[in-house]
Amino acid sequence: MNTRMRRAAVAVAATTMAVSLAACGSAKESGDKAEEAPAKSKGDDLKIGLLLPENQTARYEKFDRPIIEKKVSELTGGKAEVVYANAKQDATTQSQQIDTMITNKVDALIVGAVDAKAIENSVKKAKAEGIPVVAFDRLAEGPIDAYTSFDNEEVGRAQGTALLEALGDKADGATIVMMNGAITDPNAALFKSGAKSVLDGKVKYGKEYDTKEWKPENANANMEAAITALGKDKIDGVYSANDGMAGGIITALKAAGLPKLPPVTGQDAELAGVQRIVTGEQFMSVYKSYPQEGVVAAEMAVALAKGDKLDSIATSTVDNASQKDIPTVLVPVVSLTKDNIKDTVIKDGIYTVDEICTGKYKADCDKIGLK
Repeated sequence: MNTRMRRAAVAVAATTMAVSLAACGSAKESGDKAEEAPAKSKGDDLKIGLLLPENQTARYEKFDRPIIEKKVSELTGGKAEVVYANAKQDATTQSQQIDTMITNKVDALIVGAVDAKAIENSVKKAKAEGIPVVAFDRLAEGPIDAYTSFDNEEVGRAQGTALLEALGDKADGATIVMMNGAITDPNAALFKSGAKSVLDGKVKYGKEYDTKEWKPENANANMEAAITALGKDKIDGVYSANDGMAGGIITALKAAGLPKLPPVTGQDAELAGVQRIVTGEQFMSVYKSYPQEGVVAAEMAVALAKGDKLDSIATSTVDNASQKDIPTVLVPVVSLTKDNIKDTVIKDGIYTVDEICTGKYKADCDKIGLK
C-alpha cells in the first residue's frame, strides 16, 4: 500500500471508534441486538478470509484490500494472515471461493457479495462450521454476524440533490435518464430509493435502466438506447449510480454530438471520475471514506474471530431477510464536486494534486485552484 493510503488508513483508525452514526432503514440502536459472539477464545494467530466482489470498480483493489490487510495486521501484531480472493463479478466463483475458505479453516470471513441473495447458502455453510461472517459494503442474506457499509440511501439523496442543483431553475419538469446499478446488488436499490426520494415529483424519468453487473459498457449501451428513444436534445440530466457507469454514459453523450453535456452524477470518487469533474464533463461524485469502512470491517472480523463481542464497535443494528439485529456500522458520505476536491480526496490522502492534474487536466485544475 502506498504512503498516502497508509496515512489515510492510520488517521481514520484513530477516529473510527469515536464515530457515532444514525442508522437508516430498518437500523435500530445497538442495545436492541440479541445475537452474541460465540463463546471461544483465540489469540492473534488468525486466518481472516477476504472476498471482494469485482475488479471493474477501482476501489476494491486500490483501497479496500490494502486497508483491510493493514488493519488486520495492526490488530494482531502482524500474526494474522489475510487470505484474499476476488470473484470478478461471478456469483458462482464467489461461492466456490467461500467453500475453499471453509476447507482452509479460516477464523472469520469478510465478504463483499456479488449477489446478495445467491450467497445465502454459502453464509449458512460458514455458520455451520463456526466461521463468523462480516458482510462488507453490501448487506448479504443469511445468518451474517456483522455488517459495515455506507449510508446508502444517503448516497442516493446526495446524488439526487446534486442533480437538482445542477439543473437549477430547469429542474421542475426536466427529463432525466435514470441509470441504476445492478439488481443483484442490494445497495443499488437503496441508492435508487434515496435518489427518487429527492427527484420524485420534480423531474420526469424519460428512461430508466438497471445496469447489468455495473459495467460501464452496459451503461454505455443503455445510454445509446435512451438517446435514440428520447432524442439527444431532450435529455436534461442523467442520474448515474457510480463513476464507472458515468464514464460509459458520457462517452455515449459525446458520441451523439451534444453541443453541451447534461449534468451527470456518479459515486466512488474514482480518479477518472474526479478528473471528469475537474473538466466539467461530470457534475459530481459521492466520496466515501474507504479507510473508515475497511478499518471497521477488519475490527469486526478480528473481534469475531477471537470470540469477542462487538459492543464497542457496532453503533447500530440492521435486519436482512433472515437475520435480525445484525451489529452494524454505517459510514457517512460526502457529495463531491469541483468545489471540494481539495477538502476531500486530497485532504484525506486518497489522491495527490499531481495524480489528478496530469497534462491534459492541468489547465482545468488551474481554473479551480488545484495546484
